[in-house]
Amino acid sequence: MNVNTEAGTANFEYLQQAAETNDTRTALRDLMTTYGDDVWNYAFSLCRNSDMSDDITQEVFLKVYRKLGSFRGESSIKTWLLAITRHTAFDMQRSSFWKRITSSDIFAATAVQPSAEHEAIERFSINDIWQKVMELPVKYREVLILYAHYQLSMREMAEILKLSEGTVKSRLFHARARVLKLKERDPIEPE
Repeated sequence: MNVNTEAGTANFEYLQQAAETNDTRTALRDLMTTYGDDVWNYAFSLCRNSDMSDDITQEVFLKVYRKLGSFRGESSIKTWLLAITRHTAFDMQRSSFWKRITSSDIFAATAVQPSAEHEAIERFSINDIWQKVMELPVKYREVLILYAHYQLSMREMAEILKLSEGTVKSRLFHARARVLKLKERDPIEPE
């Protein structure tokens, strides 16, 4: 049994025990503490809106709380949470409510100080490469983020994205090529 399998088994047993003993609040608190930033950052990388990322994160953990016993241990908890995050983000983006809210954001008055969204983009876009990654279409952006930021394997990414490993590899190849093209288009200026 390899380390990932052992960790997955331990995670599975922990969540199963929490679900069976009605200690779901403690388990949820542990999950939020351990994976809350990962869930929020992934949600933000998909929707690029901090308010929506907050709502997605909250909805993800509500879903996890309701269905804590549904974790089967076939993947890591992180992979499971990121898959739920992805589905929740796309569901929210498709909802008519969010379409109305985000389109009205265009007409919102600008504040004197930078917005929370602007600060989140700056935090997430630590360097020029991440800014280029954020310019990519979602299907390329998310494979790069899952690979580089979350360090998931091809198998884990395929599971989250509901794609074959070959498609994930292809998207990763094309995403890297697009980032290089963007980098060539806008070279980094020396300081």
